Amino acid sequence: MALDSAAPFMPLLEAKRYSEASVFTAENMIREARRQKNISETAIPEICVLDPDGDLLRYAQSHGASLCTGWACYHTQMYLLTYGGLRFGIIGNAVGAAFAVLLAEQAFASGCELVISLTSAGQITPVADSPYFLLIERALRDEGTSYHYLPPSRYAEASPVLIAKITKAAQHAGMRLHVGASWTTDAPFRETATAIDAARAEGILAVEMEAAALYAFAAARAKRVVCLAQITNQMGQVDGDFEKGAENGALDALSLLHLVAGSVVS
Repeated sequence: MALDSAAPFMPLLEAKRYSEASVFTAENMIREARRQKNISETAIPEICVLDPDGDLLRYAQSHGASLCTGWACYHTQMYLLTYGGLRFGIIGNAVGAAFAVLLAEQAFASGCELVISLTSAGQITPVADSPYFLLIERALRDEGTSYHYLPPSRYAEASPVLIAKITKAAQHAGMRLHVGASWTTDAPFRETATAIDAARAEGILAVEMEAAALYAFAAARAKRVVCLAQITNQMGQVDGDFEKGAENGALDALSLLHLVAGSVVS
């Protein structure tokens, strides 16, 4: 699909051929990183977690997580943690749509089968007292990365099959997990009153920085990606904001990640 004539003043939408193969691939970059860093082709975990805040990674490091020697990335390190019988590869500080997808591309190219993103997010429509978790089923595409993977649309959608599996598992476990839409933005410090009101009127529950791009990537590449948000704040509008709970939310996060991964990887 060509959009050149439809959007002559928007480079983001120009010269897009969504079925055309990429010249620069994650596989090629990994090959060169392995060569330069003398990294052997060792399998990484089947389940990889993107941890934008880094709190989960810091907890894991303080509780015996080890470095993944097979992760050939120029920008990050991956740590290995086994929890509840499942082995996770955790990458910290994966903030923003472009960086999250850059890492997801590399994870799948390195042997990963499931990427879970767990970010903290701002509350748009209150559904509980924070902190609480949201399973993002669709994300408003107010960022740039998704438009390199899918033609323009208002939302990027999660896999309905994955959402159904996770929702069923949460209900069975008695875990309170809200399900709904988020707003993905590249510019958190431009969340204006007008934009927030518009998102709330659309039924959006939270604002974050990665989900729309990750879901667009997943749909375009036929990969399994799940985006979760821990609603921790009201954009700093109240005192005592951004609290996650015990161990900066790491214990609750691990329980949720175990449930999500266990319901999907089978």
